[in-house]
Amino acid sequence: MIYDILIIGSGPAGVTASIYAARSQKKVLVIEKEAFGGLITHSPKIENYPGFNSISGLDLADKFIAQAMDLGVNFEFDDVLEVKKEDENFVLVGENNNYKGKTLILATGSKHRTLGLPNEEALTGHGISYCAVCDGPFYADQNVVIVGGGNTAQQEAVLLAGYCKSVTMVQNLEKLTGEASGIDLINKTENIKVIYNKKVVELIGSDKLESIVVEDAKTKELEVINTDGVFVAIGHMANNEPFKNICTLDKDGFIVAGDACTTETEGLYVAGDCRQKRIRQISTAIADGTIAAVQAINYLDK
Repeated sequence: MIYDILIIGSGPAGVTASIYAARSQKKVLVIEKEAFGGLITHSPKIENYPGFNSISGLDLADKFIAQAMDLGVNFEFDDVLEVKKEDENFVLVGENNNYKGKTLILATGSKHRTLGLPNEEALTGHGISYCAVCDGPFYADQNVVIVGGGNTAQQEAVLLAGYCKSVTMVQNLEKLTGEASGIDLINKTENIKVIYNKKVVELIGSDKLESIVVEDAKTKELEVINTDGVFVAIGHMANNEPFKNICTLDKDGFIVAGDACTTETEGLYVAGDCRQKRIRQISTAIADGTIAAVQAINYLDK
């Protein structure tokens, strides 16, 4: 089958694009390699999305996916390893299958940034986590650490404080960088402690994490912190390596594309956190998804 529009990524940008495309009577396939809904499924509480005073990222993602499915959007689990053009069509080489489409929208989002420490991968799932929503309940009545100081780190700290004995936030700057309302809540939560100007430099433990070593940014003094678990919330990285042959990536791996969501390749569009942009929020991803879909629809209708 040749689809009208192929979309890689099922986060807010990709699903929004699929909804617009389906409503225009286009044959649409969304390909996702991890979890339908994208990274918002990891957010414990969303309070800046219109229409909901408060909703979990997982619940919001479920609503997005259900709406798209009701419109007839097709979804597939697969990891796209390569993209090429053949006879004016895009061919996606997946781990499980190949897919062909007249246009392509890249909405691959981003992935969790790691600490980059030697045994981090081995300890992931054994004391190291990147999702408090997913793994937080395993640490009830225990002492945990959050690495980071932005909005996600603040939200996860508050979530964990609800059932953990203590939460220590390790921030490598002199202040927290999230929204003021989140900082205020952190300061009011008794079992949350924030330590500033510290960087995690070592993870101690073999089969299970036992403690971490932090370094003072100014004095270089080292300190060992015993902890039952560490939640890493220090931002995200791009997922665009398979597409570097059909579009331009910046030094951080994000796709170079402006607000029009177009690329140098005819019929190829980009939406959401995977593109080079200053603000990455659900609302901006949805805006990108809308624009990219309209661009693809107009291209097809010509």
